[in-house]
Formats: sequence, C-alpha cells, structure tokens
Amino acid sequence: MDHGGEPSSQQALVEEYEALLSRTRLMLDSARDADWPALVDQESTYIMQVKQVAKLDAERHLDANQRARKAEILEQILENDLEIRERLIERRDELGKLISASQRQRNLRHAYGVGKGGPTPPTDLHHIKGAP
Repeated sequence: MDHGGEPSSQQALVEEYEALLSRTRLMLDSARDADWPALVDQESTYIMQVKQVAKLDAERHLDANQRARKAEILEQILENDLEIRERLIERRDELGKLISASQRQRNLRHAYGVGKGGPTPPTDLHHIKGAP
C-alpha cells in the first residue's frame, strides 16, 4: 500500500503539477494568439487534469523540497491564469462592443425601413427642422 512517502510517488505528484503548468502555458499561448477555440479545448483537458492532481494530492504527502517546488508551480499557474482571465475580459468587452454596434445598425435599419422598400435614412440632417 502506498502511503505517499516514497520518493517516486512524491515525484510523480510534482510531475503532475508540472503538467498542469504546461497546460496553462498552452492556454496562455492560445489566449495571446486570440485562438479562442484552442483555449476552450485546452481548458476542458485542464479541468480533467486538475481533478486528477487533486485526487493524487490528497493521497500523497510531499517532503519540504517538493512542497516548495509545488508552491512555485502553483504561483506560476496562478500568474498564467490571471493573464488568461485578463485577455478573456478584453475579448468579452470587444465582443460586447461588436454586439452593441450590430444592434444599433439593426435598430436603425428597422427604424428607417431600410431593405424593406421603405424610406432611406437621411444623409444630410441640415435640412431637418431644428437640426444644427
């Protein structure tokens, strides 16, 4: 029965954390490249890896050196995660602006009946009473 004290099982746990770090680097690369489908694909694999590492972590105990390495890895993972989140927020805001612009266009087309044989929107507003 493995009590988590064997160096090989401890090293295996650290390697799992390193694999998580590698995955977050791939995810960050995808976010930096604005490759959102690849990011989503990586994220689903990352979630499965996190579950696996959590299970192993509960079963194994690390010595002081390996705990320090685990802490370094987790710090790097968190830094990657922060940048990924920042880039996702930027993307969300960008999409929000595009959606808003699209809705304004649709509302203008609807208001002026553009494309339905109705009147076309005015191009020169100076002829309208009260226009500047």
